[in-house]
Amino acid sequence: MMNKLIFTIAISLFTLTSAFSQTVNDKPISEIDVEYVQIVGTTKLFSQKVNIQIDFGQENKLFSAKDTQVKDENGKLMTFNSMIDALNFMSKNGYDFVDAYALTISNQNVYHYLLKKRNE
Repeated sequence: MMNKLIFTIAISLFTLTSAFSQTVNDKPISEIDVEYVQIVGTTKLFSQKVNIQIDFGQENKLFSAKDTQVKDENGKLMTFNSMIDALNFMSKNGYDFVDAYALTISNQNVYHYLLKKRNE
């Protein structure tokens, strides 16, 4: 009986924690258990804001970029003021900058940042 109660409380806390955090592919960013991630940023059309996608080696649905985009605690896609804003966001979530490069595709810059999970 006591084990069942503890299990129920643990599941409830996990659900609450997950519900109030930013996610990628429905996984809270702080719970991604990999050493490296790559964030790929593209500027929004007619805006200085940036959309980012996070690749941590996850399996994604075919033709579904939204699986790799960051969602807020309400499930809405997040945008960032710049790549530095996105980098600061990832730093708060336990990742350190490693390297960066940019590619130009169809007259649009695509920024790639490699990050490493901080050993805490």
